[in-house]
Amino acid sequence: MKTIIVGGGIMGLATAWGLARQGHAVELFEQGPLPNPLASSVDEHRLIRHPYGDHAGYARMIDQAYAAWELLWNDLGQRLYAATGTLALTGNGESWAARSAATLARIGKTMMELPIDELPQRFPQLDARGVDRAFWMASGGVLFAQDIVAALVRHLAGRPNVALYAHTPVRLVELEHARIVTDAGTQHDADVVVVAAGAWVGRLLPTDRRLVPSRQVVIYFDLPAEQRAIWAKHPMVIDKTGDVGLYLVPPAEGRGLKIGDHVFSRTGDPSAERQASEEEMRPLLRRCGDLIKDFRRWRVDRLKVCFYTVTEDERFVVEKQGAKGWLMSPCSGHGFKFGAVMGLELARTIASGRDPAAHARWAAGLEGDKPS
Repeated sequence: MKTIIVGGGIMGLATAWGLARQGHAVELFEQGPLPNPLASSVDEHRLIRHPYGDHAGYARMIDQAYAAWELLWNDLGQRLYAATGTLALTGNGESWAARSAATLARIGKTMMELPIDELPQRFPQLDARGVDRAFWMASGGVLFAQDIVAALVRHLAGRPNVALYAHTPVRLVELEHARIVTDAGTQHDADVVVVAAGAWVGRLLPTDRRLVPSRQVVIYFDLPAEQRAIWAKHPMVIDKTGDVGLYLVPPAEGRGLKIGDHVFSRTGDPSAERQASEEEMRPLLRRCGDLIKDFRRWRVDRLKVCFYTVTEDERFVVEKQGAKGWLMSPCSGHGFKFGAVMGLELARTIASGRDPAAHARWAAGLEGDKPS
């Protein structure tokens, strides 16, 4: 069987990996270089964690995700992950962490609530004022995203049944006939076409309006020298206490410390010039100043603009379209952690003929078990 994949981010590459390790032929097309620095997957790190609010399906899926990453580490010959643990803080009427703990309890996992008066002793870098409740879970960590994508490209380039086409934009996709046409006019045919084009999917499938590009800005910080080692061992922080919710990615294994907010812009053109200013991040910086002790000594190292592809309900869209096509968009700002398992399971569904509707429900977090 031969599959064409349009898009060289984590989802497209992971699907190619899943198909190739089963012995199937793959052609993967990417509009820019491989890896493409404009892709949503290409940043220093992404988080993986069990707390998922009310989304029990995705909370259950985290164990499946970890198992798929382990399989990938084995194939790549390197582990591109650092465990950190998960610290969730809430206040100001927000209940996400408490709801996460309740959801996890229902599926047999423990997210422990910490007494607020213990926070200064356990996490002296944080200011607990304004925090009403705090929860801790030992699982969770940092996936080194751009290193993973680069390693997957190298791995696939060495497979005889995989052809990678960088700098090859696709202008037409025919899902009924498993056919694509590149900007240069070259036609390629296969048994199946998977469109995993991220924030550019609307240009290839313009009638599907569920998927909206969302421009997001994150901040990398330069820390005082004496704080770097402390923060490198710090857990990830998910804070939903103030008017601006934030997530903090610790600088594990020499990477940068990154902070972003949880609000989707739902605007922007992923092909436009990407510029950001500190001014547009002012609310997030103010929240950092309230939460992080000695924050006045931190310096902004760089701002990075990336694009998510979001749906109204923040669920993933992985579904069969046409006779021989699949739309693959497990995004909505929380997809990277599931990259390996999403690619692996879509490859298995394509190769084995598993029920596409069951696969779509599983990918949307509506069922706990893998599609059968």
